[in-house]
Amino acid sequence: MNGTVYDVVILGAGPAGLTAGLYAGRARLRTLIIEQEKDGGQIVQTAEIENYPGSLEEESGPTLIDRMSKQAARFGAEKVLDKVESLELDGALKTIRCRKESYQAKTVIIATGASPQLIGCPGEKEFTGKGVSYCATCDGAFFEELEVYVVGGGDAAVEEAMYLTRFARKVTVIHRRNELRAAKSIQEKAFKNPKMAFLWDSVVKELKGDGLLESMVVENVKTGERTEIHADEEDGTFGVFVFIGFRPNSEVFAGQLEMERGYIRTDDDMRTSVPGVYAAGDIRVKSLRQVVTAAADGAIAAVQAGKYIEEQE
Repeated sequence: MNGTVYDVVILGAGPAGLTAGLYAGRARLRTLIIEQEKDGGQIVQTAEIENYPGSLEEESGPTLIDRMSKQAARFGAEKVLDKVESLELDGALKTIRCRKESYQAKTVIIATGASPQLIGCPGEKEFTGKGVSYCATCDGAFFEELEVYVVGGGDAAVEEAMYLTRFARKVTVIHRRNELRAAKSIQEKAFKNPKMAFLWDSVVKELKGDGLLESMVVENVKTGERTEIHADEEDGTFGVFVFIGFRPNSEVFAGQLEMERGYIRTDDDMRTSVPGVYAAGDIRVKSLRQVVTAAADGAIAAVQAGKYIEEQE
């Protein structure tokens, strides 16, 4: 057991966690950020960022996160790389047991995020940020007048596909069934959209290219026939947006906090169902998951954690 009792332990070093670390550190709270792998979460896969206020002209996920990390450290937030294995969140002192060490804190801010469900085909990881995306709001504008394919058939997939028609000259929805799972009202709008097309009974089996995504292999699930779709010669590339669901990184909190489909429920002040425990960013139930909303959540959570500590003393 680490002998230090922290004021705040933050789980996750994405935009929400790093912002919480910055605010907690500036408030002179003894702060520790525990990150499992590397700073940034999903945003480090984004090659260009245009919709975060104040971002640089050639901002990328890694450059933005690097500045956030340095800023949090500058104000005193400590950081360790470790994997959380279990927690005891009830009581005045919270215990966080990790693989390498255990920690105690007066408050905990959970900012472990959510992970997109992957297609799981060859080439997907290699072309993430180079043609493959999981966020239409983040990356849609980069496919102005290009062709785009959307993988999925639920509400989110069809709504994001319609959003992408603002930028792409054509958007084709690839769905493994012969009808969409999206709500009928959403389907009606999609079928009326002249920019949209549909590739039924199909799954993506491979993504190919040289530096950028240039082609993909699609298989018909009924016939087994495979077809390779190539980018238009003048374009040189196309987009594949994957919307087959997200998985909140919340397994370790199961049974201790109120959740909704795996996402942690909070109030407007990021308070969870357990006193002294807050959630921020993509891990919580919310309507918009973006860097800007994650940062706002982190700031609120840190301020509220500070107020909670004052009230307990």
